Amino acid sequence: MIIVLIGVLLAIFLLPNLWAKWVLKRHARPRDDYPGTGAELAEHLLRRLGIDGVKVELTDQGDHYDPDARRVRLSREHYAGRSLTAVTVAAHEVGHAIQHHHGYAPLLARSRLVAVAQQAEKLGALLMMAAPFLFILTRLPGGMLIVLLAAVISFGTAALVHLVTLPVEFDASFQRALPLLKEYLPPGDMPGARHVLTACAFTYVAASLASLLNLGRWLVILRR
Repeated sequence: MIIVLIGVLLAIFLLPNLWAKWVLKRHARPRDDYPGTGAELAEHLLRRLGIDGVKVELTDQGDHYDPDARRVRLSREHYAGRSLTAVTVAAHEVGHAIQHHHGYAPLLARSRLVAVAQQAEKLGALLMMAAPFLFILTRLPGGMLIVLLAAVISFGTAALVHLVTLPVEFDASFQRALPLLKEYLPPGDMPGARHVLTACAFTYVAASLASLLNLGRWLVILRR
């Protein structure tokens, strides 16, 4: 029974990320019939839409849009790649730039939450490690419970941010990027583009589940 439960939990936590990676890899084959790379499409779209001041950069920190620096950052395979995955991921990140350009409120809220969550997660890790020592030093009734509750809340903010992020990601994919891609991609490539865009969003589902798994791991350690 325990083995089955462990297997189910592993499937819940790992499958979204594995599926997303499989989809991105499946459509990463170079396409000689595409006129440009992911970076070139991103730059073209920004110019065409009149989004001034946003630059496209190469990064090793994963594909993302930085609203503070106003940068569309693409990994090497998507920046220089000429594949369905490369151009679709590039369009997705431009979708975030479009959101920012139009003052899309959920994106702005997410940016604020991310900064809070990063600090909260660090605080949560510190509290988790310090909880037994604080309890010994203070010996206050309920002291351990208070510290653990604070740590759980801190770690939980990371999962919350990822969940709040999902509507932002789906909007960037299906309301911003997909209509643009329909103008550039052959009709036969559109189902694949939809799969890639869905995979881009589901990476955040995997990240949210990973945050919950991390919280559970710390709780198990503290119970020992």
